[in-house]
Amino acid sequence: MNWKKVLTGVKEYALITLGILMYVIAWCIFLAPNNLVGGGVTGIASIIQYATHGKITIGYTYFTVNAVLLLLAMKTLGRSFGAKTIYAMVLASVGLNVFQSIIPQEVIQSLALENGKLISSIIGAVMVGVGIGISMSQGGSSGGTDIIALMINKKRNISPGRLMMMMDVVIILSSMLFPSYTPDGTLMPFTEKFVTIIYGYLMVGIENMSLDMYLSGTRQSVQMFVLSKKYAEIADYITTELKRGVTVLDGKGWFTKQEAQVLMIITRRSDLNLFLRAIKSIDSRAFLSVSNVMGVYGEGFDAIKGGAIKRKKKM
Repeated sequence: MNWKKVLTGVKEYALITLGILMYVIAWCIFLAPNNLVGGGVTGIASIIQYATHGKITIGYTYFTVNAVLLLLAMKTLGRSFGAKTIYAMVLASVGLNVFQSIIPQEVIQSLALENGKLISSIIGAVMVGVGIGISMSQGGSSGGTDIIALMINKKRNISPGRLMMMMDVVIILSSMLFPSYTPDGTLMPFTEKFVTIIYGYLMVGIENMSLDMYLSGTRQSVQMFVLSKKYAEIADYITTELKRGVTVLDGKGWFTKQEAQVLMIITRRSDLNLFLRAIKSIDSRAFLSVSNVMGVYGEGFDAIKGGAIKRKKKM
């Protein structure tokens, strides 16, 4: 048994669980008690829960719609949605039902209802965005309207991001067509429902921004150029101890007119301090240049996505 793969798998599923729990808690504490409506399948499920006065809770609709979408996706897109997606979807469906019944009302009252819909929508949206980001960074996906966007994109040359935004706009706006009962049984007036739509669009923007910030933060890489007389010792330490590749470039200092070797290193931003400490311990007088890079593709970093370009046959 490869224990390294086992531990990696356990870590991935643990982080997916953490991300989904953040997503669920955001809805059960901050969003659903305030009758807030977001985008995606959860937005549809929340509209149904509010319209049926809680008889059909979010979890049931969420699971049913996502199950249908997954079956269609496997037929249309192939088996690209694996065990992690199914795990995340089932966990979210169960959590959205269970947590609404076990979270004490006093907690919801003090954290969400007393702070108002604006604060609740901001906190909830940030938690949803980060939660989805944690899950996606480990290969998990809660499904939803992104599946529909991918299926349409396969048939039509339309951006998936634009499709998802259009669907979110329609879902949130459609909440005006259905009654909305608060947890205490009060029917929300039309004016309050209209304000809820504004909060919904605010939530979608904050969710997407939080998601992008989390994913870009965890995947962001840096490029370092190191000039040192002890370049060989530094390069050996990085390759053997830090397990990163190093490229040695030939250079020339124009002021001194002397030949020099320059080390080029690309690594994750999260590892930058480790590299800096290692270089300083070997040569405290080393000259370094550090810059952010937009994308790094290849072994140890992100994979290049997209199929081969098909050439058109000449008639």
